[in-house]
Amino acid sequence: MSYLWLLIALPAFGATVLLLVGKRGDKWGHYLGCLTSLAAFGLGLAQFLTLRGMQTKSVEQILFSFIPVGDLKIDAGLLFDPLSGVFVLLITGIGSLIHIYSIGYMAHDEGRRRFFAYLNLFVAAMLLLVLGNGYVMLYVGWEGVGLASYLLIAFWYFKPAAATAAKKAFIMNRVGDVGLTLAIFLMFATLGTTSYSQVFSNADKLNSTILTVMTLLLLLGACGKSGQFPLQAWLPDAMEGPTPVSALIHAATMVTAGVYLIGRSAPLYNLTPTGQTVVCAIGAFTLLLGCIAGCAKDDIKKVLAWSTVSQIGYMFLAVGLGGPAYALGIFHLLCHGFFKAGMFLGAGSVMHGMNDQVDMRRFGGLARYMPITAVTFGLGYLAILGIPPFAGFFSKDAIIEAAFNRPGWTGWLFGGAALVGAGITAFYMSRLFVMTFLGKKRWTEDIKHPHESPAVMWVPMAIIAVGSIGAGFGLQALGLLDWLAPAFGTEAGAHEAERFPAWMVSTATLVIVVLGAALAYWLYLGRKVRETEPATTNGFVLAARNALYADQVNEALFERPGLGLTRAITSLDGRGIDGFVNGLGGFMSGLSNRMKRAQTGFVRTYALTMLIGAVLVVGALLAVRIG
Repeated sequence: MSYLWLLIALPAFGATVLLLVGKRGDKWGHYLGCLTSLAAFGLGLAQFLTLRGMQTKSVEQILFSFIPVGDLKIDAGLLFDPLSGVFVLLITGIGSLIHIYSIGYMAHDEGRRRFFAYLNLFVAAMLLLVLGNGYVMLYVGWEGVGLASYLLIAFWYFKPAAATAAKKAFIMNRVGDVGLTLAIFLMFATLGTTSYSQVFSNADKLNSTILTVMTLLLLLGACGKSGQFPLQAWLPDAMEGPTPVSALIHAATMVTAGVYLIGRSAPLYNLTPTGQTVVCAIGAFTLLLGCIAGCAKDDIKKVLAWSTVSQIGYMFLAVGLGGPAYALGIFHLLCHGFFKAGMFLGAGSVMHGMNDQVDMRRFGGLARYMPITAVTFGLGYLAILGIPPFAGFFSKDAIIEAAFNRPGWTGWLFGGAALVGAGITAFYMSRLFVMTFLGKKRWTEDIKHPHESPAVMWVPMAIIAVGSIGAGFGLQALGLLDWLAPAFGTEAGAHEAERFPAWMVSTATLVIVVLGAALAYWLYLGRKVRETEPATTNGFVLAARNALYADQVNEALFERPGLGLTRAITSLDGRGIDGFVNGLGGFMSGLSNRMKRAQTGFVRTYALTMLIGAVLVVGALLAVRIG
């Protein structure tokens, strides 16, 4: 365990070398990027196996004193426990496969070396985020992930849409970061520490108001990183980056950070029912919002992006439920890492064979031409639907059951939202699968012959597809829920009183999923698919196509008032402050110009001036005397 720092150092070393060597590394840079990521996975696996054999199931390593200023003493330390252990395996395992896939996907890109440097930087930052032993170390990794995502989304910076999407992601994440920053300040102000162990052991000394505010600020940070309401609008636009970036962000790294933050902060949320309820509400609302938006999109990557927003909503709902459901949220996160990565890489494979086309209305019948992509993508599709025995069946159904079993009327509300979300997910994901791989071809004329991707791309897809099949059953059989219980301070068997038995929830979920999928097959396989957007449509579809007007709301509430305030301040500065100063200068300049005319050089003029001045003085004196 003394080599924990190497987990972060390996990909950080790869990123540093690739950024410094310049074009000399173009021929071998991608191999170095893959090797450092694979080495981190091997080391992480060894550390994980060592941890399984330990009694304490937790190792903390202090590296050096990071911030020793007055009363503020923060050590740079690492924590390897059941929660960070599974995240390390997910980040390095899925991340390494995405690295290998990228060798083929970015084969003809002139900036491939730079791309692998950014991928390595992303992995290193995410590892620091999950391995830090306190909130400040988490924050350093948090900002590193934000920087890496900005660089990767804007990788093709010559495209205006990519540059705009990167700026949007960067700014919206900064909004969330304000919440995380204030939460950390509040911890230090009230508890005098930011390390996990000391914050959690002293949390019960805080009054309920401070505790609730602290958890809500943490939630704001989590919403920014994980694309949850009201900070979800950046996530679909992030699709402007290369597709492996989308897979990395959506499956294994950035969007999982918010779930990790709330899961790691479980001892705080356990003390505030209000904080837990707000997390549940955000998760339930966002999962429905993502579903509705996903139904109306025709861009294959944006449909997958909205599905990520929705699936992360399930995870937020789970960790907000508290108790054993914390582990269910992480369980779904791990399963999601497999099937979402598989589908994003599959979408990249489709684009690779279709001249970078992303409009599903221009696909159709690709299963005949790209069978490996269709099969691997199809396995991920079945997993996200929750069809037994695929991964999502084990993780998502358990969250729906836990939501229904929440005491009070909120159990009906959150459980109902999760159940409806499962049905809508089945509809729009089936719509994607049918429009892309089944039916008649609707290709544009420039697509002559779609082809399967090379082995360096489809082999990682095949490995991930195996996870889409077996991750749910495998992780459950290996005792993941019991493994994670010590991290959350809960017992795996400590279930709430059951409102509905598991078999009933699973049956209801399966029925609504089948109905949702059947509707999509009926609409898009049995009928002609529109190849263009309808000229007129109803208000509900229009709202869905505009993602429930989230961008418009942000513009109305923040952008336009901000622009108006900026213009008012600029006007006040230009016409008010500058105007007064410039006016005063002009007045003095004019006055001096007029007064200099009195300097004529003639003695008689000066004598006359003196006479006039004397008369005025005498007149004034007389006026004073007489008055």
